[in-house]
Amino acid sequence: MEVHEHFTRIDWIVVFGYLALTTWVGHIMRGKQSTIKDFFLGGRSIPWQAVSGSIIATEISGVTFIGVPGMVFALTGNFTYLQWALGSVIARVLVGYFFVKVYYEQEIYSPYDYMGNRLGVSVKRLATIIFSIGSILGQSVRVLVAALALKVVTGWEFYQCIWVIGAFAIVWTLMGGMRTVIWTDVMQFALFTLGGIMALFWIVSQIDGGWATFKEIGGNVQEAGNYGKFTLIDLTTDPDVGFTLWVAILAVPFLNLNSFGVDQLNAQRMFCCKSAQEARKAIIWSSIGQFLTLLMLLVGAALFVHYSVNEPSLAEQALFEQSKDYVFPTWITTTLPVGLRGLIIAAIFAAAISSLDSILAALSQTTLALFIDPSLAVKNGKDPAFLLRVSRYLVVIWGIILSFCAIGLDELRGNINMVDLAFGMIAYTTGPLLGLFLAALLANRRRSSARGLLIGCIISIFMVLLVRTDIYNILINLSWTSVEKLFEYNWLPIEVEVTSSKISPIIHYAWMWPVTCLITLGAGLLSPVKK
Repeated sequence: MEVHEHFTRIDWIVVFGYLALTTWVGHIMRGKQSTIKDFFLGGRSIPWQAVSGSIIATEISGVTFIGVPGMVFALTGNFTYLQWALGSVIARVLVGYFFVKVYYEQEIYSPYDYMGNRLGVSVKRLATIIFSIGSILGQSVRVLVAALALKVVTGWEFYQCIWVIGAFAIVWTLMGGMRTVIWTDVMQFALFTLGGIMALFWIVSQIDGGWATFKEIGGNVQEAGNYGKFTLIDLTTDPDVGFTLWVAILAVPFLNLNSFGVDQLNAQRMFCCKSAQEARKAIIWSSIGQFLTLLMLLVGAALFVHYSVNEPSLAEQALFEQSKDYVFPTWITTTLPVGLRGLIIAAIFAAAISSLDSILAALSQTTLALFIDPSLAVKNGKDPAFLLRVSRYLVVIWGIILSFCAIGLDELRGNINMVDLAFGMIAYTTGPLLGLFLAALLANRRRSSARGLLIGCIISIFMVLLVRTDIYNILINLSWTSVEKLFEYNWLPIEVEVTSSKISPIIHYAWMWPVTCLITLGAGLLSPVKK
C-alpha cells in the first residue's frame, strides 16, 4: 500500500475545513485596508502578544516541524542543534533593546528605509536587493517543506504541490495584508504546539516499554550513531562542524540579529506594534519558541526509536531513502487515526502558507519602497488606493517568482536535510545585510561609503559561494563537471571523496555569518566617502 493511500476522504475534508477556517479568521481579523499602512503595518495597532506568536510561528514553520525530526532521525542526528537557541535568545534581547529603539524614532516601513535615511537611497536599494535575494533562497525552502508533506499524502509531483501552496499564499496575502498574516500565524502557533505534544506522547505510547525504551534506545551510542540522540553539548573545535557550542555563542547571534532585527520578514511584524515598548516585548518573549524546537527534537528521537523497533514498510523505506524529511509526514499519514492526521497535515500546509504570505507581504513592501517612499507618498499627492493596488500586483508577481524558484531549488538541491538547506540558503545574505545595518547605525560616528558597502557585499556572497557546496552540486547535477574534476582543483575550500561522490566544505557556512558581516562593514568604513 502506497503511503498516500492511507490519507482518506475524511482527512481531506479536515484539511480543507481547517484551511477554510483559517481563511475565514483571517478575513474577520483583517480590519480596514484603505492604505498601505493598513496593508503592510496593520495600522500599527496589533497587540504585542499576537505579534510575538506570529514571530514564533514564522521561525518554527514547516522547516522545524518536519526538518528537525528528520535531522534527529538520521543515524548521527542528536540534540546539539538546540545549542543554537543560546545565540538566538542573545540576539533577540539585543534587537529588543537597541534595534527597536532606532526604528521607532520616525515613520518608516522597513529597516531599509532606516538605512536609506542614514546612508542614502543607493544603500537602501542595495539592502533591498540583498534582502530579496535572501528571501528567494530562504523562503523557497519553506515552500519545499510544505510541498514535501503534500506529496506524501497525494502522490503528486513536487512542482504540482508547489503551485498549489503558492496559490493559497497569494490569496491569503491579498485578502488582508499583515493583519491576516499575523492572526493566521497565531492559529498555526497554537496548532503546532498541540500537534507536537500529541505526536510525542502518541509515538512513545506505541513503543513497547514506553518512556523507558525511548530513553534506553535513544541514549544508546551504538544504536543512535556517534553520539546518542540526547547529546546536547558539543565542544568540538572542528571548523566544518556546525552544531557546536562555539558556533552557538560566536556565530549564531549574527544570524539572529539579522533574522529578527534586519530581515523584513520579522522586522515588519515589530513595526505592527503600537509602540517601541510593545515591539520590544514581542521580540524578547518570542524566545519561548525555543521550547517548540526542543519538542520537535524529542519527536525526532521518538521516531528513531519507533522505527528501530517497528520496521517500516517497503513503501516507507523507499521514501526514507529519498530523504529523512519524509519520516514525520509519513508517520502522521500512516499511524494517526483518520481525521487527526488530516488536522496535523493541515497545520503543516497552513504554516508553510502563512510563512510564504509573510514574505510576499515583505517583498511587496520593499519592492514598492524602491520606487516610492511610503512615508512621503500620500503627502506628495499619491493616491492611497493606487499604492494599495500596486502593492497587491507585486504580491502576485512575487508569489509566482517564489514558486518558480522553489521548483528550481528542488531540482538542484540533492539529498540535503531541510534545516541545513534553509540555514545554508540564507548564509549568502545574512552577513552582508547585517553589515549594512551596522554601517547605518554607526553613521553618526563614521559614515560608510556606498561603493565600499557594495564591494563588501559582492566579496561576501562570493566567499559563501565557495564555502557552501551548492554551486558544486548544481554543476554536477547539470552535468557541467564531475566529482573527479572538482578533485583536481586543490585551491577550492572543499574536500572531495571521489568514491562516494561526497563534497564537504573545510569550514562550516555558519562561520560566514560573522565573517561576511565584518567584511561588508569594514569595506564600507575603509572606503573613501564622496564629498
